[in-house]
Formats: sequence, C-alpha cells, structure tokens
Amino acid sequence: MTAPRAALTGASGFLGGHVLAGLRARGVLVRALARRDVALAAEIVRGALEDEAALARLMAGVDLVVHVAGLVKARGRAAFFAVNAEGAARVARVARDVAPRARFVLISSLAARVPALSDYAASKRAGEDEVRALYGDEALILRPPAVYGPPDRETLALFKAARLPVVPLTGRGRVAMIYGADAGAAVAAAALSGVRGCFALADERPEGYEMAEILRAAARAQGREPWALLPVPGPVLRGLGAVSGALGAVRGRAVMFTAQKARELAHPDWGVSAAELLARGVYEPRTSLAEGLAMSVAWYRDQGWLERDAL
Repeated sequence: MTAPRAALTGASGFLGGHVLAGLRARGVLVRALARRDVALAAEIVRGALEDEAALARLMAGVDLVVHVAGLVKARGRAAFFAVNAEGAARVARVARDVAPRARFVLISSLAARVPALSDYAASKRAGEDEVRALYGDEALILRPPAVYGPPDRETLALFKAARLPVVPLTGRGRVAMIYGADAGAAVAAAALSGVRGCFALADERPEGYEMAEILRAAARAQGREPWALLPVPGPVLRGLGAVSGALGAVRGRAVMFTAQKARELAHPDWGVSAAELLARGVYEPRTSLAEGLAMSVAWYRDQGWLERDAL
C-alpha cells in the first residue's frame, strides 16, 4: 500500500513540530509549509498562509490536510483574525479546490469554547466557523487545552514562577493539560482515524487540575516545595496584564500576557467533559502531569533555561 500523504501548516512551531513527529511515526509522508528554509523531517514548500499559490503546491495530490498554523499572541484583534480566522478560511478554500477528496483537520483551541473572553478565543472560534462553512460535518476540528513541554518557551514562565518561595496563584479554576508529544500523537491518530466533528484533547485527567496543583507539581519537578501560594486578585491580574500589553505595544512586539490573557487565566473551567473528549479508542494519553513536568524540567535545564541549584 502507498503511504498516505499529508499537507501540514505550522510545522516549525511548538505544537506543529509535535504533529509532524506524530504523523511521521505513523508512516505518513509529510509536505510542510514554511516561510524560510528550516530543518524539518518533511518536504518543504516555501510560502505563507497569505500565498494561495504556495498553498496549492502544498496540497497538490495529498490525502490529508492538517492546519496547525496560528497565532497565540498578537498586537491586536485584527492580527489574530487575519491568521486564525482568515488564514484558516484560505487554507480550507484552497484545500477544497486543489485536493477535494483530502481529509481536512483544523487544530483550534479549547479557548474557542468561550469566544467572548478574548480576541484570541474569538479568532479561533471564527476559524472553526470558516472551516465548517466549507466542509460542514466532514471536517475534523480538534481543541487542545494547555499544551506544555519541550521546546516551548511560553510555558517556561510557569516553571520559573514555581521556583519562587512564594508562588503567585493566577487562578482558582480547573485547567486541562496535555504534554506536547502526546498532543502531536493524538492529532495524528485522530487525523488518520476517520473520525469527524469537533473534539477536545486532554491527558489522563480531562476534568483538569487546579492551578495550585499545577504549580506545586512544577515546583516538585524541580526538587522544591513552595512555602506559600499567594492568590492574585482578578483586578490585579488584569492590571498587570494591561501593563504587560502596553509595554509590548511600546516596544512594537506581541506579548503573551495581556489583560485579555488574564481573563482567560481567571476563567473558572478549562476542564474537558466526556462529551467533548476525543474517544479513548482513537487515542490513549501516555504521559501523566508529573511525568511531563519532570521531562520538561530536564530539557529546560539541558538548554540552560532553568537553574539546577537553589535560588
């Protein structure tokens, strides 16, 4: 039998890199879109989401299209929508024209469940809506929760915060988690399974973890135990996010932590219900939170991003 062929966007990013590894582990031949020459275990098509000719080259003759590329931080609502909504619509439209029999998979976000929370959440929901408008019930939409692990830099802040004697507690709700390599393997398994619809991913505890539990576990993965957890009131958290966002604007760059991100952090329930969850028959989680955090710490230390000695 001929190996299936997949077109992949976002392969040079954190989650996209894990999706690429997951697809290759299942024998899929991957063609990846990249803005520049990068060292990827895939055939490279140079181009961007705005370039329909590049997208057509990417998708010619494939059996599967997996759209991972997106923004998790941006300088404003227009930037989020240009990539997460309009970009998804463009990829889906070209896929329908160039590879009409190919299976289409969109990687969204659990944040799309509550689009009113932030421009990011709204843009991810809009991207889902664009794909549904073109594919109806035929597409597969996957909503990862908080994804962590090597080589992500964005979640490094959590590990650094957990090293403090008094750790700031930025929320009291529940948060579903998944280790990066597991997320990539789950996407690959679901993409090749034939399942359709909208599903969420999660680790062995889809109902999620309280933030205090996550921070304590991140501290223990570094051989520490926090002396105290200090709850940060919502208004203070939003204020700090506003300051961070304003500083990013002054410097002309997008930052992750903004007032809108503070609202996402304060949301009481980012757990995954049984009705939302990707079926265990399609993918079984492999990595517990403790294991994933320990592997993350080991990798960050090898990179020199986390100190080995006490502060």
